[in-house]
Amino acid sequence: MIVLANVLLILGLFFILAGVLGVLRFPDFYTRLHAMGKCDTLGVTLVLLALAIYAEFSLVTVKVLLLSVFIGLANPVATHALGRAAMKSGLEPWFNQEPKGEGRG
Repeated sequence: MIVLANVLLILGLFFILAGVLGVLRFPDFYTRLHAMGKCDTLGVTLVLLALAIYAEFSLVTVKVLLLSVFIGLANPVATHALGRAAMKSGLEPWFNQEPKGEGRG
């Protein structure tokens, strides 16, 4: 069981790192929000599952699993609310446009 917990912990940390790299690399708020919203939810859930396995079956395990369920529900709602608030406030999405005179032709 410890091996499974270690694998889940490493996978969770990988997804969190991928989200951080997405925030640093992507060009605008919406793409950054997408990267962090997806990776954060999955990464934290995997880390919490690893911690639940380390704790074996106890009250701590139940609390960690309930926390994981709460994060799985709250993170997508918060990400959607942030994106919607940005759109309503007038923040324009980034579009990759080719310079005129170059490209096809």
